Amino acid sequence: MHQKEQVIAPILQRELGLKLSVPPHFNSDRFGTFTRDIPRPGEQLETARLKAQAILEEREEKIALASEGSFGPHPSLPWLACDRELVLLLDHRHQLELVGQAISTNTNYGQQRVTTLDEAHTFAEKSGFPEHGLVVRPDRDQHDPLWKGITDAEQLQDCVQTLLQQQGNAWLETDMRAMYNPTRMQVIREATQDLVRKIRQTCPHCHWPGFDVVGRNPGLPCAWCGQPTLGILQQIYRCQSCSHEVIEKYPDGRETNDPSQCPYCNP
Repeated sequence: MHQKEQVIAPILQRELGLKLSVPPHFNSDRFGTFTRDIPRPGEQLETARLKAQAILEEREEKIALASEGSFGPHPSLPWLACDRELVLLLDHRHQLELVGQAISTNTNYGQQRVTTLDEAHTFAEKSGFPEHGLVVRPDRDQHDPLWKGITDAEQLQDCVQTLLQQQGNAWLETDMRAMYNPTRMQVIREATQDLVRKIRQTCPHCHWPGFDVVGRNPGLPCAWCGQPTLGILQQIYRCQSCSHEVIEKYPDGRETNDPSQCPYCNP
């Protein structure tokens, strides 16, 4: 519905030999919209799963693919906005679920209330307009009127001017739908590549795909005092099928942590 197949399909075809078919008339907006006029039914992963399950039920396919994005503060750098993309593959016959993920601070995600056309033009410029689309509405949680997918300067000016005349201000947002946001498309491409990596990463015991990290344990010792820090000491790989586990020590290639990260040496 939002043309994500433009970046997903070539990767799956080239790397896995999977041919992607987009079902006609499938309304993915029923699972939530970025403009919040339709709420998302659950968390990001749950929503992606619901999309894939709907395809399997409606078209009686064996394998379904779904993508879901979310935008907000970065998990490690909360002062930065980030784009978190999931690409989920659901294999009904083998009861297999694999999820590719990409997190990027390279996003134009933003909103702003404006009171003049100059403010609107400034917001549009910093948002990458017109290559990136915009949304105009009366306020953050008002959905009538709601203009989406604005990529024309004249249309942007008309929508903003209408609201300025009616109420003295307008609410502008970046349109985060993939076909109006080429920056987001790049992150979806990265999530698809991560999915391919996980499919190829098989269990050393039973060769099931998706042998991936399920946990990380801190405790990397300080280079000065040897006390444990919050640095990652080991990560745990687990098979979805046979539950075989492998513990990898020093996954970042470091056997000690910088003393500046030590609660004893640098409290």
